[in-house]
This record gives sequence, structure tokens and C-alpha cells, in this order.
Amino acid sequence: MVLNTLSHLTCLSRKSYKVLFISCHSFISMSSSQSPALYDVVVVGGGIVGVATARELKLNYPKMKICLVEKEKELGMHQTGHNSGVVHAGIYYKPGTLKAKLCVEGMNLAYEYFDKRNIPYKKCGKLIVALNEQLEPLHDLYERSIQNNVKDVRLVSAEEIKTIEPYCKGVKAIHSPNTGIVDWGLVTRVMGEEFCELGGEIRLNQQVESFKENPESVTISTKQGDHLESSYALVCAGLQADEMALKSGCSLEPAIVPFRGEYLLLNPAKQHLVRGNIYPVPDPNFPFLGVHFTPRMDGSVWLGPNAVLAFKKEGYRWRDFSVRELFSTLRYPGFWRLGLKYTRYGSKEMIMSWFPSMRVNELKQYIEEIEAGDIQRGPSGVRAQALSSSGDLVDDFVFHSAGRTLHCRNAPSPAATSSLAIAKHILNELRREFKLDELSSR
Repeated sequence: MVLNTLSHLTCLSRKSYKVLFISCHSFISMSSSQSPALYDVVVVGGGIVGVATARELKLNYPKMKICLVEKEKELGMHQTGHNSGVVHAGIYYKPGTLKAKLCVEGMNLAYEYFDKRNIPYKKCGKLIVALNEQLEPLHDLYERSIQNNVKDVRLVSAEEIKTIEPYCKGVKAIHSPNTGIVDWGLVTRVMGEEFCELGGEIRLNQQVESFKENPESVTISTKQGDHLESSYALVCAGLQADEMALKSGCSLEPAIVPFRGEYLLLNPAKQHLVRGNIYPVPDPNFPFLGVHFTPRMDGSVWLGPNAVLAFKKEGYRWRDFSVRELFSTLRYPGFWRLGLKYTRYGSKEMIMSWFPSMRVNELKQYIEEIEAGDIQRGPSGVRAQALSSSGDLVDDFVFHSAGRTLHCRNAPSPAATSSLAIAKHILNELRREFKLDELSSR
């Protein structure tokens, strides 16, 4: 095998953090599919789950040659870099599920990691606030949090709500003091830096186009002309998870249907009205958590998000449109079955997207001082919602293997909070599917 590699090393400073990006453009000529693999494991996808797992692999197998491939110019540019920045405590999730376990475990690991790597964060806490008709679901949610072993949660009265959030009104609330906020994009870049420090390699601006199975390896080819040969591959592609799976011979299901969450920004003059996270009691009849108040590390306050269909998987605005991707969504039977379940809810969300001032009445239920003139359109994110053909939202992890490639088809929210715990779980999946210990001992 003849290998000519041109490596470009770029150091960027982000909030006093020196984050190393390695962009390598390799031109590989393979004389035989029996040639030794260039890498032991290639990880496709530079979101927080992919980066955390690449780091976990390198920590456990320091002698392995591991490469992470990302199609963007920077790590964490999609779901990771467009989320609310909340560090979740694990309150909402069904007791006994992997999702609940990994969130609670992941939050503890996350705070340890922030302290170890000097990443700024705030444990600003969270209130889940009940209005008069919501006491029963609030108590159900509290019982769920106890079963999930969420630390330090308690029920607080209307009077106690005022001591925590002076401008918030409600009859009762769950208080989670360990819920926090952080810049998850920064966390991902710091993880990427650590992965490189451990000897890992990151290739940016490389869009994977195909996977080719060989007797002793898999070849990952990119749109830019690279051909990466590896003993095994792991794909954590988020919004592109179903398309990547199709490329290696897996089925379409579960398909990824993109839902855009649009945030509003609170007038800086009113930011003092919100100290920590304020959430409504979620309606069990709908799949999303409802509009909430989220403080950010830069001092701003986000209000939202809503949930509307995106016309493109990376469609952060209404005008972002892909005929191919939209057609793929519309022809998927699961999408129409989901739409029939939530026609009224979906229609309401779309109307409020067009007329954001209509959200004010919802917001005023919790903080009366907010007026229509206090809000403006803010940033958006797109959620990679895995959907079955029956129209059910997939709420658990889905892994599919194709030869020497393992696809993480769904890493459900809150994937950022859970990322370090998810990485450990995926490592166990890799050990189960592939012979990592045997490979590392060569």
C-alpha cells in the first residue's frame, strides 16, 4: 500500500481553550484487498456522540490507530452545536430504560469532565412548574424522577417557587438543583482535542459516500477522494444516520425525520426575570416538552423551542429546502401515520412558527411580565428524530451492523448530557460485535 499524506494542523482558541483540529487529505493506492488496514477503527460523525466514543475507544485501546471523519469544517456543527445547552438530570425518562440510566450516569460524568478540563458551566437548577390542572402529572413525574435516582430533586410549594424564581408563578413545582447549562459545542471540541492528545486523528471536510466490505477490512470512501481502510467502522451520523446505514446495506428503518426547533430570544432588559431553567409540566399526549425558559452561558435567555417539520435534514430556516430529502420524508409511511396522530398539534406549531408573538400567552402563564415586544426570533436546531414505519417515535437506542460496520441509528435525547455514558455503552456494543480485544493485542 502506498500512502501519501498531507496533514494540516490548525490550532484555534475558543474561550481560552486551545482546541486542535487535524485535517488530513490522504491519497491511497491499494494493490490488494488483503493489504493491512490503515486504521483499526474509523468513526464517522463528529457530533458529541461520535467524538465521545472515539475518545473512549482511545482511552481503552491506546495502541489502536483510530480516525474520526467529519464532513463539516468543525466538530459539533449540527445537533450538538444547535441544542439548548442544558445539562439534564434524568427526570423525564421511563424508569428502568437505558435512556434513563445513561442520562443520570452521563450527568455525573459530564460534571466531572467539565471540572477536569476546566470547561465553564453553571448549575443554575431547574423548575418544572405546574399550573392548577397539572398537579397529578407533576406528582407522576416526581415519582418517576425518584425511581430514576435523580439526585436532590424535591417538590416545592408556590411560596418556595418564588424564592428560587422570583418572577415565576405556579401552584407547585419539581426543583432539580443539579440541572445546569454548558456550551456543548465547546465540550465536543475539547473532547476532540483530548482525542488528538491521546494519538487519535481527526479528518475534517470529508463527506463519506460509500462503504466497501473486504475480507479483512472495510474501505470508507469520501466525496473528496479519500479511501480509508479500516478493520472496523462505527457510524454516529445523527441527522444522516439512515442514509449512512443505507450506504452499507442496512434497511431504511428507522428513518430520520428532521424536526426543527425554533427558539425565541428574550429582550436583554428582561433577562433578569429568569435565573435558571423553567419548564412546563409536559403533556403526556404529545412527544415534546413544551415551551420553556433556558438561560445560556453568554447571559442570554432562550424561549422555546417549538417543533416543526424541516424541509431539509440540516434545514435551520424555512427557506432551507432539499427536494430529495423532503421527498424521502414524504414517501415514508411512518411520517403520514405520525402526522395523523398529531395533526392538530403539528398545525398549531406551524402557525406559531409563522407568528411567534402567539407564544406570548404561553410564556405569560409562568412569567407575567413578558410582553410581545420582549421577544424576537432566535436560533434554531434540528432534531434527528428516528421514526418507525408504524409512525412511532423511536425512544431507545438502535444499532445495526453490516459486516464490519456498526451503525448507531438512534442516540435519543438528551444525547449531549448522556454522551460520556453513551460512549461507554457503544464501546460495549463494539466489543460484542467485533473482536476489539484481539485486535488491540496484535
